[in-house]
Amino acid sequence: MATGIFAILDDVAALLDDAAALSKVAARKTAGVLGDDLAVNAEKATGFHATRELPVIWAITRGSLLNKLLILPVAFALSAWLPALIVPILLLGGVYLSYEGVEKILEWFGGHARAEVPCTHTEDRAALLAEEQGKIRAAVRTDFILSIEIVVIALGTVMEQTLLMRLIVVSAIALLATVGVYGLVALLVRMDDAGLYLIARARASDGAVQGVLMAVGRGLVAALPWVIRVLGVVGTIAMLLVGGGMFVHHIAALHHLLAFLPALLAELLAGGVVGALAVAGMHAVARLRAA
Repeated sequence: MATGIFAILDDVAALLDDAAALSKVAARKTAGVLGDDLAVNAEKATGFHATRELPVIWAITRGSLLNKLLILPVAFALSAWLPALIVPILLLGGVYLSYEGVEKILEWFGGHARAEVPCTHTEDRAALLAEEQGKIRAAVRTDFILSIEIVVIALGTVMEQTLLMRLIVVSAIALLATVGVYGLVALLVRMDDAGLYLIARARASDGAVQGVLMAVGRGLVAALPWVIRVLGVVGTIAMLLVGGGMFVHHIAALHHLLAFLPALLAELLAGGVVGALAVAGMHAVARLRAA
């Protein structure tokens, strides 16, 4: 009996070792998308009232986990029985991300960005909470598209493995994509709290330590607005890159057409063109409805 238990434990250990090795390979292949995912979601999770940042990030994280729970079984089913549908789904996601990226750029140039307004009345608070819920839903939708690509790429690295191994590896990457990304986002948006903490510690210290803590604390507080602005720009570019990349990587004719360009520029161009067409189409539909 004891020998049988040790044999089972040995098999489990070997399975986990193989899963860890394959997870490293899958993580390397999805690293680029995870980086874009971080930039996009950090941009989506900023711009809220300071007291609402962490609750908003937690709400988006819950939505992201739900996205993974919905995507994983569907992805496994499609890879087994309807693999031809995976690329069209990715292309639809590429249209949405490109549309979001171009809309954001138009918002910058059109001056429609909304400044943060303090809540002083019940009506104002209700309106801001309603706007917050809309932004959370938009962030969760964007996360859904990015999650599809992450899951599909991870699944592609282990298609030759057993079903159990695929389940372990892809689920691990999906969990990393949520916990890792949104954990970093939470740290980024609370830089000012860390800076204020260091300033308080500096005031209770003396000598060289006081100067170092005060300088670092003030630096973190001063850097936060710039970090938020940079994340907004990087996140928008990342949406266009990921959206355009879905077309460049999955449409052979487009890949050959843009082969003379560097990969990043080709993806950015494709994302910009697809996004512009999507925005023009949406505006045309809106005008027809208004007429």
